Amino acid sequence: MQSEMTGELVSRAKALLADKTVQLVLGWRRGLFDYDVTPSLFTSADDVEKNFVYNEYSAANLSKYLVKETRKIETAKNTVRANNALAKQKDANAETQAEPEAKILVFLKPCDTYSFTELLKEHRIFRSDVYAIGVPCDGMKDPEKRELSERCAVCKSKKHIGCDELIGEDGDVRDSARFDEVAKLEAMTEEERFAFWQNELSRCIRCNACRDVCPACTCTTCVFDNPASGAAQKVAASSFEESMYHIIRAWHVAGRCTDCGECSRVCPQRIPLHLINRKFIKDIDELYGSYTAGSDMETKPPMLTYRTSDAEPDIIYSRSGGTL
Repeated sequence: MQSEMTGELVSRAKALLADKTVQLVLGWRRGLFDYDVTPSLFTSADDVEKNFVYNEYSAANLSKYLVKETRKIETAKNTVRANNALAKQKDANAETQAEPEAKILVFLKPCDTYSFTELLKEHRIFRSDVYAIGVPCDGMKDPEKRELSERCAVCKSKKHIGCDELIGEDGDVRDSARFDEVAKLEAMTEEERFAFWQNELSRCIRCNACRDVCPACTCTTCVFDNPASGAAQKVAASSFEESMYHIIRAWHVAGRCTDCGECSRVCPQRIPLHLINRKFIKDIDELYGSYTAGSDMETKPPMLTYRTSDAEPDIIYSRSGGTL
């Protein structure tokens, strides 16, 4: 279905560029091969016509890129506003310069819209700078295996959240089996789980791809880029460091992760990092009640709220069969 829609998406993008509704298009750029698809910013209708593609390898979640691009737009606007204010201080009759017109068209798959909405809730994206179009998705393929990716095989929703426009039909939230793999890990003994994750995380080369692509990782400066941390921009020197980076990152996005699976998709070592985040999601649902990050703009994340009925710390022991 995706490949058949490329023409329709291109036509809509060109129309919005032509009537100046948008000035930029965030989408997927075709490469040398059908699986060589990369997220890209298109600046002209001609570029869109020649290079835009939407197929079974357009897996990249485009919402993360809006953080940087909308920030650029707002910086340009604020610069003009500041210059106008300074000019008026010097001369009350000074001509007011027009703010630059810039709006980005972004195409979002159903799962991408959850990340988009979560970023809006956290005020990381400027909504007025974005025109969001939802596009249907039948699932994305793993470019190495040439088969449906794991995250799409257990897709949680075909429903779009918070778009300005929808191309094609909207879907529904699914009764997903995405926690089945987590349940298998939970069924292991502590020793087996430790061995599993030690084996997986030992392959990490600290390329930071998982962090850089994650829609929930939007800090201007990451703690792991701090030279004083002792772990900045370096390959892990011990098994402790191997685990530390990923566990701290998982805690950072807990309650905010939309389970888009981008972390595992871009990992060059094929580490199933999404399973760590998915375990956190499962635990949060069980401890604090069902919650889906990015499902709406109103519901507060359970990790940012407090109720007297919230689980106490000793739940860790009772769930594991231990005692205090």
